[in-house]
Amino acid sequence: MLKFITAICTVFLCSGASYAQTADQSGGSVAPAQVTSAAKKTSSSAGKSASKSKSKKKSVKVAEIPDRPSLGDMQGLQFTLDPLALKSNAAFVIDQENSQVLFEKNAGVSLPMASITKLMTSLVVLEANQDMDEILEVTSADIDTEKGSSSRLRIGSKLKRSDMLHIALMSSENRAASSLGRNYPGGLQACVAAMNAKAMSLGMMDTHYVDSTGLSSHNVASAQDLAKLVGAAYNQTLIRQYSTDTKYSVHPGGRPLDYFSSNRLTSNSDWEIGLQKTGYISEAGRCLVMQAMIKGRAVVMVFLDSKGKYSRFADAGRIRTWMETFKPQISTVAAQ
Repeated sequence: MLKFITAICTVFLCSGASYAQTADQSGGSVAPAQVTSAAKKTSSSAGKSASKSKSKKKSVKVAEIPDRPSLGDMQGLQFTLDPLALKSNAAFVIDQENSQVLFEKNAGVSLPMASITKLMTSLVVLEANQDMDEILEVTSADIDTEKGSSSRLRIGSKLKRSDMLHIALMSSENRAASSLGRNYPGGLQACVAAMNAKAMSLGMMDTHYVDSTGLSSHNVASAQDLAKLVGAAYNQTLIRQYSTDTKYSVHPGGRPLDYFSSNRLTSNSDWEIGLQKTGYISEAGRCLVMQAMIKGRAVVMVFLDSKGKYSRFADAGRIRTWMETFKPQISTVAAQ
């Protein structure tokens, strides 16, 4: 399956269908904009000088730019029906305590995971027991040459490793994740090797990593595999704390920078979220993994390749409503 996905990724990239996007730093899409136009109104009358122009402003709503077809779409996954009408092409929900499968949809298909990659980056960095107070510097090596995305961390910015980890998890800051990978013992290649080794040790057989950010569409995993990653990452206190934080300020030199969570549900008091990570590149669609308590039950939820800026969060809401209403004890499988 991994070879098949890799082949599709190559075709996708060569065809020019891929285009520059962030790995979810700002939700990954162009938000609806307000366009203001001014219309000048003039009047004149015979025997009198022309009156002054008057301008009148009016707002014109611009439709949100639709997502481009993902690799999941190219496989026809969007035609899979499920009883909850989820917008995600793949989904997997389990009881965290006993690993009982509660819901699955295309859960075994290996797909690009975008910035969900940063969850594994964080895990191997923490397991390497590196000094979290060590100062890391952003260099030209951290510039995104894959998608051409921007970053608020300028070249030369210096932050503690803990701060890099914090904004990589909470806000999906790409240069922070790149710096974490570069400063792993042995460098970036050693970090990626550790990520793949950790995936194998967790039984993530449909997973493969090529970078520490998730910007490459060759970072792939199945929804089933990512549920295992969430379970392992949940054991790390810092990952739970940083990923669910709603706001954090860093001081990279010059004025401080305020970062906010890429997951709008973390600031919603109706949700009790223990861990989360979002992701987006055009090939992957909108992605989300979460650990949450629903009616006193610890649940792991994975949503891959969702369409629409907020659809992955809506899918999480659909799962929660379904669980609160029906209290499922057996697996619900989407039609294939």
